[in-house]
Amino acid sequence: MRDHAPAILFLLPFVTAISLPMVGLKRREWCRPMALVAVSAMGPVALANLMVVLNHGEIRYAFSGWAAPIGIEWVADGLASVVMVVVSFLALLALIHAGPTSPQTLGQRIVPYYTLILLLISALTGIVFAGDLFNVFVFLEVAALSGYALVGVAGGKALVSAFRYLILGTLGASLYLLGVGYFYAATGTLNMADLALRVPALVTSKAIVGGLIFMFLGLAIKMALMPLHGWLPDAYTHAPEAVSPLLASLVTKVALIAWVRIMFGVVGPDTEIEHVPVLILLEELGAIAAVVGALLALTQHELKRMFAYGGISHIGLILVGVGLGNPTGFAGGLFYLINDAVMQAALFFLAGAVVYQYGARTIDELGCLRGQAPWMTGALIVMAMSMVGFPPTGGFFGKWYIILGAIEAHHYFAVAAVILSTILTLAYFVKLFERIFRDRPVSSVMSPVEAPLSLKVSVGAVSATIILLGVWSDPIVGFLLKTAVPTGW
Repeated sequence: MRDHAPAILFLLPFVTAISLPMVGLKRREWCRPMALVAVSAMGPVALANLMVVLNHGEIRYAFSGWAAPIGIEWVADGLASVVMVVVSFLALLALIHAGPTSPQTLGQRIVPYYTLILLLISALTGIVFAGDLFNVFVFLEVAALSGYALVGVAGGKALVSAFRYLILGTLGASLYLLGVGYFYAATGTLNMADLALRVPALVTSKAIVGGLIFMFLGLAIKMALMPLHGWLPDAYTHAPEAVSPLLASLVTKVALIAWVRIMFGVVGPDTEIEHVPVLILLEELGAIAAVVGALLALTQHELKRMFAYGGISHIGLILVGVGLGNPTGFAGGLFYLINDAVMQAALFFLAGAVVYQYGARTIDELGCLRGQAPWMTGALIVMAMSMVGFPPTGGFFGKWYIILGAIEAHHYFAVAAVILSTILTLAYFVKLFERIFRDRPVSSVMSPVEAPLSLKVSVGAVSATIILLGVWSDPIVGFLLKTAVPTGW
């Protein structure tokens, strides 16, 4: 039974998703409880899967008994198992948060709404576990199609944002699939473990080089790596408050995980293209994204748009860590990815709560929080500490390990990028707190309503997790060093 955990984690939201349209014909009010039950069950299964991997090593799950490379194989290794715990936890909190913040005009659309959310969660699970390049593509597209529709649910400007997301997402998927085709033409296989045995001998092949470039460009769009980030700010800003946290915390991070598995598990970290080390290129792209993303966040006036650009900056920081070419930086980058998933969920939970309780969407309207909602202000302080990188939060330790890795590699440009992005992050949070503690609320802010318990639970849980990740940073990083670092480092 323990070896079936990856399949169970996928089937819980997937089976519920395909059941909701039938149930919703008669009982629309059952949709939300069914979704909550399915996602709640994922947490214990994800933890059990992680314990199995800790005690017995990775799980290779062959569907229908067909062994790889002929059959479809899923791999639950240390990294995938940790990420699935994060996905399960944040997906549950996102559904709890979605109760009061979901659009009130859904009506009969409540059935496809929760169906799409569950399909998105199941697709993210498939990406994390998929052991071959084509299945990564399949689940990327299921997640993307669900995301396009969920962004557009709000109507109005969200429809334009969803269309832009659709165009760029389709371009990314096409580039990725083109790269997969090149890999198959050169090797005759798509299984990652099988590819890892064949690709090193063909690394100078134009098909392999071209395939790698196309797959990177496709996944770079999916992870919103600057300058391929154009779809993200509008999508996160105009998406419903119930949807933004799920997209911001998980979609880009899982796409980045897919790239890490391809780069380090298939191609190899020492690969060069025309004598240019791929990791050095990734690190430099990440450093630019980290600084420019934080700078753009500083110039924003809408709260969700500021947080969206902050997320783009942190994608760059993660790429800096994994691109340093040593275990310290790699583990630090992955640890920061986990922290950033939680931090992005926390920020968009808070943004949704502020909109629900006060109707405040811009930074200038944040004065409404002064003396009115100490739980929101306290949570924002915790989030700011982690985003900037103050101890004892998880964000501090993630940046610490990335900087240590950069110093070990003598990559001082990366150190400067992390420090500069941190200063800029501090600057835009100072801007937020200045509005809260110095400015009076503007007249456009509506009279406050009582915040439901579900909003306080979701914001409080992620705020506590930010601290706990800092407290548990040593064992988590140690586990990543043991299980996720490429062989030979």
